[in-house]
Amino acid sequence: MKLNSIKPAEGSKQDKRRVGRGIGSGFGKTAGRGHKGQKSRTGGFHKVGFEGGQMPLQRRLPKRGFKSLTKADTAHVRTGELARLPFDVIDLLALKQANVVAGSVTGVKIYLSGDITRAITVQGLSLSKGAQAAIEAAGGKILEVAE
Repeated sequence: MKLNSIKPAEGSKQDKRRVGRGIGSGFGKTAGRGHKGQKSRTGGFHKVGFEGGQMPLQRRLPKRGFKSLTKADTAHVRTGELARLPFDVIDLLALKQANVVAGSVTGVKIYLSGDITRAITVQGLSLSKGAQAAIEAAGGKILEVAE
């Protein structure tokens, strides 16, 4: 093999499309821009998101976006973590004292992950259906379920 005999694979290289260079190119006359209108003119295009003068979508939406304002205030706790706590009655204050949730949290949802064998009482917290069934199956009670 010699350096002057190396060629790219057949069909791997294509010539650049040359618009407006005659009828034989397939892109002659109007150069693929169609007839008349703003898009056919030189420099005749508008910015991205332009809706013909109507207030664009990105300006109609609120500036804060779609981020949840309460997401940081809610924590998720596993049932396996509840089983390790030294308290019999578990509420938001007990979870904060045990450093299971941060001090800024205002709501907690308990979901089923891990085993729970001892009877505990859950007060003022929201639960998933699986977590509620597991706590009641272990002999525990649920008081004041939060929404």
